[in-house]
Amino acid sequence: MSLLREFDAMVSKFKRIYVFCGSSQGKKSSYQDAAIELGKELISRNIDLVYEEGSIGLMGLVSQEIHDGGRHVIGVIPKTLMPRELTGETVREVMAVADMHQRKEEMVRHSDAFITLPGGYGTLEELLEVITWAQLGIHDKIVGLLNVNGYYNSLLSFIDKAVEKALSISMLAKSSYLRQQQQSLSRNWRNMFLAMKEFLRS
Repeated sequence: MSLLREFDAMVSKFKRIYVFCGSSQGKKSSYQDAAIELGKELISRNIDLVYEEGSIGLMGLVSQEIHDGGRHVIGVIPKTLMPRELTGETVREVMAVADMHQRKEEMVRHSDAFITLPGGYGTLEELLEVITWAQLGIHDKIVGLLNVNGYYNSLLSFIDKAVEKALSISMLAKSSYLRQQQQSLSRNWRNMFLAMKEFLRS
């Protein structure tokens, strides 16, 4: 089976995907374009959205796009962040939780897979958390990285070094495989993916 067919077969099983992304839109329009394009792609595949909750930044763009496309949107947010990240009218089901730890538990419970758009400290922390949980066998769900305009190149280089120095498990990230996949998928929206890979127990 070709890489594209394997990818399509894998994604067809997803009902809900959790999207990690920034609470700001960033300085490059490509980040905003990627959020909107991801929303369109999830709509076309009849996939609902679970995300950090927020009506601002890339979070707001992707959730608005998916809501406008007729798909269900669930936002998971700690109560302490609601005044800061919820502005204006919300277009989604809001799941208020006690703290960040409970948010992570709920996002894993309600999602079939994870995709990461550009973001800051919170986005990076949540991405690494779900990878770590997979390594520990807490879940076996797919984790995808949308490396828009090389935004996550430095992170991938760091993981390469950790693997090289035997401080990380090689199955979690093999940048040669990731870059080959990016080249293979370069003619459509999938070229943003450096990985849509299963993180399983070693």
